[in-house]
Amino acid sequence: MAKDGSSSSSSRGYNVTSSGTNSQGNHYCSRDYGNGSNSYHYSNSNGSYYYSNPNGSTYYNSGNGYSRYTPGK
Repeated sequence: MAKDGSSSSSSRGYNVTSSGTNSQGNHYCSRDYGNGSNSYHYSNSNGSYYYSNPNGSTYYNSGNGYSRYTPGK
């Protein structure tokens, strides 16, 4: 794995295309599953997080009691 967290190949069925933590302590990661399927997630230092999944579904949690799920295809 490269120093920036990216990876060109993986035995897990996806490639990490971008990953890191910014100066505010917020983490992000993008994955490529091939065939146009991608995912993305981030987690913030305030406890909130968000997932965008390969099937198009999304999940958001505010970290203080609110969450929202949107189904994919």
